[in-house]
Parts: sequence; C-alpha cells; structure tokens
Amino acid sequence: MIHPKEHYFNIFQVDALTLEKLVQEALCSGGSYCDLYFENTTYGSLLLRDGAVTSGGNHIDFGVGVRVLSGEKTGYAYSESTSWADMLACARAASQIAGKPVDVSPYGTRNPSRGEPNPAADRYPVNRPWRGVPLSDFLPFLQKLEASVRQKDNRIVKVIANLAFQVSDILMYNSFRELKWDTRPLSSVSLSVIFQQNGQTENKSTSRSFRKGADMLSDALIEEMAAEVVRGIDERFAARRPKGGRMSVVMGAGASGILLHEAMGHAFEADFNRKGTSVFADRMGQQICPKGIQIIDDGTLSGNRGALNFDDEGIPGQKTYMVEDGVLTSYLHDRISAAHYGVRPTGNGRRESFRYAPLPRMRATYMESGQAKAEDLVAAVSKGVFVDEFSNGQVQIGEGDFTFYVKSGFLIENGRLTQPVKDINIIGNGPAALADIRGVADDLTVDPGAWTCGKEQSVPVSCGIPTVLIGNLIVGGE
Repeated sequence: MIHPKEHYFNIFQVDALTLEKLVQEALCSGGSYCDLYFENTTYGSLLLRDGAVTSGGNHIDFGVGVRVLSGEKTGYAYSESTSWADMLACARAASQIAGKPVDVSPYGTRNPSRGEPNPAADRYPVNRPWRGVPLSDFLPFLQKLEASVRQKDNRIVKVIANLAFQVSDILMYNSFRELKWDTRPLSSVSLSVIFQQNGQTENKSTSRSFRKGADMLSDALIEEMAAEVVRGIDERFAARRPKGGRMSVVMGAGASGILLHEAMGHAFEADFNRKGTSVFADRMGQQICPKGIQIIDDGTLSGNRGALNFDDEGIPGQKTYMVEDGVLTSYLHDRISAAHYGVRPTGNGRRESFRYAPLPRMRATYMESGQAKAEDLVAAVSKGVFVDEFSNGQVQIGEGDFTFYVKSGFLIENGRLTQPVKDINIIGNGPAALADIRGVADDLTVDPGAWTCGKEQSVPVSCGIPTVLIGNLIVGGE
C-alpha cells in the first residue's frame, strides 16, 4: 500500500526541509553518506488454544534510525521520538561514531532512484485493512479453523491456532536526496496440532504468511491449512529412523527450499564475500553447479512474505539471478557492498526495524524449475531418501558445511518410495551439494509458510525449490 507522501510526513511530523537539514547535520562532523529510516508499525496478535483465547493484543513501535557511512565505518543511532531535538542528537551521535569523511565510492549513484513511489506498482495487495479492526472480529476465523481441523481426524488431542499481523509505515531519505515511502502489511496464520494413537504422540504444524490485507482470512485458507496439517499423519505414526550412511537424497518441492536458503543463499550475501568469510568469496563467474540451473532471490512476487516495493535503503525491489546456467553471476548487495564491488545494489539491504542498520539479506530465494518429472527423479534412485519437511539446521558460512534435521520423508528403494522415515539428519557441504545435483524437476513451489531469517537481526523471508536429486549426502540415522 502506497499513500501520498504527505501521509508519511504527517505521521512522523517532518517535511522535506527537515529531512534535508537533518542529513546535513549528520554529515557536519563526519561521514560521506547519510540515510534516515522512519518507521511506524502497528502489531496485532490473537492466540487460540483448544478453543480458548489465551493471549492477544496490539502495540505500536515508532522511531527513526540515522546511519552515517565513512569508508568502512558505520555510525548508527536511533530515537523513539521524531522531535527535532531528539533527531538532531541522534544524527550527531551517528556522525561522531562514523568519524571524519574519507574519499570513497558513493553509496548509490550507480543506481539513482529519485522517482516517486508508484501506487500502481504496489506489491502488497490490501482489500481489507488490518488497522482499525477489533481483534475480536478475527476470532471467528480461528474458531472455524480449529473446528475444521478437529473434524478431519479423531486422534487430535490439542490444537493451537495463532494469527499475527503488522502494518509498517516507512519513510526513507538520504544524502543523495532520494525520498521513498511505503506501507507494508505482513500477516501470518499458524496451526500446531498434537495427535495421539496407541500411546504414541506426534505433532505437525503448518503456516501461511503473506504481505496482504485481512481479506486473506478466507474459507479457502481454512480448508487448505486444515487439510495440510492432517495430511501424512498416518505415515508419521508408521515412520521409523532408518539406517544411516551416504546415499542419494531427493528433496521435495517447496519447503525443502530452506536448505537452499541456509546452505547456499547466505553464502551469496555480499557482506560475507566482501569480508572473505564465504566459501564463494573467490568464485564469481565460475561454474558452481550443472548447466541449466538458475538460483534466484526475488523481491517482486506480489503478496509474498519476502516481497518488497523498496528495500530498507530505498532501492527498488527486484529479481536477482545469483546463479545463471550454473554460473555464479551475482551476490546479494546492499549499498555498502555494491560500492565495494562497483556494481548496482540488488535491493537486499534489509533491517529488522529502525533500531538496526541494514545488512545484505535474502527475500524470496528459490531455484527455477528444470525439465525432469519428480517421479522420474525418484525412479532413478536405487538407494536413498526422499525428504519433504525440514526443521532446524546449522550452516558454517566459511566452509559451506551444513546439517539439517528432517521431520518427515521416505526411504527410496529400487526407485520406489517405501518405508516412512523420521528423526534423521541430512549432512553435507553447500558447494559440493550444488555441484552434485543430478536432476531438477518441473514443479517449482515457493513455500507460503511463515519463514523468518535470523542474521544478527530477524527479517521475513520465503523460500522455494522444485524437486531436486542430489547424488550423495550423508544421512544420519541408526
């Protein structure tokens, strides 16, 4: 949602002259570049546990962050007030931290972005706003969701349904006189269910998260989530921990993209490469996986959790090909890393809130579809596992080594899915896994779940992948 700029000036009690004056004050005693980031966020949440509302509420976060850059030094300060005195103190503190100006490449002149935001290009569809609606109006949706779930399986003993939303008014200005404004909705519905059968307990969760208005709370969403959370529960009860070892792994379309995000995507973020800590720091322009593979980070998917009209430095959201035809062609840049490499920013400068300086971060990270059929990839494996639901994982950015916990999957024996499996780890190395991709199916799915990425600070992201066959990974089992 993009309102006229006066809407944002009124919220933060500033005008164009005040913004320019504040930037100039911030550069008086230090720094070569300055930007301002104003934020006004309304949060709301409602939690239903076994039919009873156990928590809920609204709150507002408000303030401004001032960043001053001087070469490799960053000065950052924030204020929870936008009075002139408080903003001035904030600007002077950031300036003193950054130190004296140095002769550096400008942080953005290679990608000038001085045009006004275009409401017709807004990527956040809102037909029913979140703000101004009593939380009690959303309760029937959660109650109907719980009732629908309970009707689908008599083994259910507990249902937790949660709605969370936020709406953020953002105003950005910098020393290149680039002025940007935006109103970003973000909402998620999560569902956690516990099942019991013959003394055995299993749990399953699902979520949906979008940059949309309250009109996302539909009967179709209820049916979709209720069906998904009970799907495959028979296999969960029948699943066993298999014998481990090295074997082929087929990653199911959709949520398996979290492995792509963690094991490869972070290593493509430019700050890690600029500092030489990424395993891909010296591999730009090299073939890192088989021909035909494209890996993308995308801020242009309308309504997607990772969508951005502008990143948190005022750079327009865009679609960035990190890998083209198997060749590493781009890192993910903020203004600092783009200036370092002499390239354009890719719209990946993101921050958790006005209290944080931006960093290169992912948005929606996925691999494009290939030419194979998913069933043919399974049929090509004589011994391996099919995995489709991951939990937590660990990644070493410098070495590229990763470990992921798999919540559900199947053994593959002689080209067929056989015994359901659970409680296994997938262990490998990011560059080696990319190079060992044996097939990519034509079924790309960008997962709609409530993914959040933590890298010093938390930001909403999404991930996706088609069904992919990797020739050789370590499967940790019995």
